[in-house]
Amino acid sequence: MSYPKGTYGYDVDFLRNHVQIIELKKDDSKLVISPSLQGRVVTSSAEGPAGYSFGWVNYDLIQSGKFLPHCNNFGGEDRFWIGPEGGQFSFFFKKGSEFNLDNWQTPPCIDTESWNLVEASDTSVVLDKEIEMPNYAGHVFKMYAERVVRLLDSNRITDDLGVDLPDGVKSVCFKSENKLTNKGDFEWNKETGMPSIWILGQLFPSDRNTVIIPVNPEGEGPVVNDRYFGKIDDDRIKVLPHAVLFKGDGKKRGKIGIGPKRAVPVLGSFDPVNSTLTVVKYTFEPGLTDYINSMWEFQDDPFYGDVVNSYNDGPLPDGTIMGPFYELETSSAAANLKPGQTKIHEHATCHFKGELNVLEDLARKIFGVDPAEFFLF
Repeated sequence: MSYPKGTYGYDVDFLRNHVQIIELKKDDSKLVISPSLQGRVVTSSAEGPAGYSFGWVNYDLIQSGKFLPHCNNFGGEDRFWIGPEGGQFSFFFKKGSEFNLDNWQTPPCIDTESWNLVEASDTSVVLDKEIEMPNYAGHVFKMYAERVVRLLDSNRITDDLGVDLPDGVKSVCFKSENKLTNKGDFEWNKETGMPSIWILGQLFPSDRNTVIIPVNPEGEGPVVNDRYFGKIDDDRIKVLPHAVLFKGDGKKRGKIGIGPKRAVPVLGSFDPVNSTLTVVKYTFEPGLTDYINSMWEFQDDPFYGDVVNSYNDGPLPDGTIMGPFYELETSSAAANLKPGQTKIHEHATCHFKGELNVLEDLARKIFGVDPAEFFLF
């Protein structure tokens, strides 16, 4: 049976023709992972093969079978990266190079190389990778990375969030448990640089899609960092006492971040066009303030970075566009590890499909934000 584009079944059939895939499934909840694509969760469905496909997929790049310079953005809604991207401890720039696009290079282990499939069942998969790469400061990091991806019972997620799953709401929930172990012979610290586990999801935008990032109103310092691609236009962002709202429409490039003194361990998005509520819950350790700084510059404080980020795609100056998509990202604290020690970061994603008024009520309970504040226009 063939499925139309935009459905989960279409994406699974497409991926099966081009890369190795593993499918996790329980009733109508399904997701597909590709060891060939660095062990990422490519997409998922709450309504079986004919259901809406949540992850953005770069069909052209995958189908080409070729690799691009600098970065290969295959898409996917849960992919493993290692930070920092920029700065004096970057893993994306060679020692002594200027921080510009010509010199930027995503490490192959998180860009083009396959990951090892260790084991798989109907509801979980384990993948791993031995990694060795230098940072900008010239230190060679030997690491062991492991990802365990599990398809979760939706009630487990809603229990964690303190809400009940309403009747008639379809859902798919999964969690990646990401481990990074120091396999070298020196401690990772502020003198050598410290990596972080960086999980990034790319999802489909819509004209009325709103990214919702709850914040700690009692926290110190700026509520939001918007220095990545320039200040965000006022009509694309709202800063409320308890949350930051950001337009995820895929029409104008912009990126925001929330630091450790303002972050809380949940974020998500509400899309009334596609009747979808997305919730991300992640490992957050209050009191830890050493998070890596990924700005493309020599940094005054390379260990004061963001915990949570959201990027909205849009046209480049020449009119081309990578997606469109929008991103929900979380990062671990900096991995201050002695040889043999391990850092763990969990990132859970839950998609809900249902009637808009029911999803609005669910969003209000989870995020503490009145849906009237969303970009419903």
